[in-house]
Amino acid sequence: MSRERDARKAQLLRQIQQQRLDLSAGRKAWLDTTARYDHGFLALLSAKRWLTVGSGVMAIWSVRNPRFMGRWARRGLGAWSTWRMVRNYLPRR
Repeated sequence: MSRERDARKAQLLRQIQQQRLDLSAGRKAWLDTTARYDHGFLALLSAKRWLTVGSGVMAIWSVRNPRFMGRWARRGLGAWSTWRMVRNYLPRR
């Protein structure tokens, strides 16, 4: 009974070690795959202060020059719509 138990324990320990190795390899692959997104997110977090200041300046500017902001909003919407149309017509990879 004890030999069977020891053999089962050794087999389970080998299985656990293999699972740990598999997880380690999967972690490396996952980090390599998501590195670009992580970098972009960290850049966004570092720009948070500047975005806050910029939004305050834009709020003051929009109160003083409402037509200017409306014109840029229409241009931005037009550029976004154009980009979506071009992206839909480009072949998918």
